[in-house]
Amino acid sequence: MNIKKRGNAPSINASSMADVAFLLLIFFLVVTTIDVDKGITVKLPPWCEGPDCVTEAPNSQILSIKVNAANQLLVKGTEIEIGALKERTKQYLLEKEKKSIISLQNDRATNYDTYLAVYNELKAAYNEVWEQEAFKQYGEAYERLGTDQKREIRKIYPQVISEAESSDFSFVPAS
Repeated sequence: MNIKKRGNAPSINASSMADVAFLLLIFFLVVTTIDVDKGITVKLPPWCEGPDCVTEAPNSQILSIKVNAANQLLVKGTEIEIGALKERTKQYLLEKEKKSIISLQNDRATNYDTYLAVYNELKAAYNEVWEQEAFKQYGEAYERLGTDQKREIRKIYPQVISEAESSDFSFVPAS
């Protein structure tokens, strides 16, 4: 019997494999886009301490909006549908102008989609009021106005949405 001795098998030089893997990693990190969830952009008031920072507003200036756990909407004590909120808010803003404050309060169990729908209706009401005022004062769409003109319109109808702390409340809709 003739047994052939096998020699050492040829090997591949893998010393530069780590370099190639590192370069591929960097390449994919650079070219990959990561989706960033966007939320609602809200400008918070500056931080203030002391008794002079708290201001009270009369109830006549506040449009109170409450959303309960059953996703029902109560505006100034009256139940309405979300679809009617924009018109109700526009009516209020046009009445009160500079003195308008919108207070939004949700139940802790309110559906997030309902919260977003309510917030969108409020923003849409502000956008339409600003658009109407832009045409009234300048004869142009709000988006086409300059920064100073937009600022003037926002002085007339400032966007003041106060979000009260969530609580556990319920209200019974009127039948």
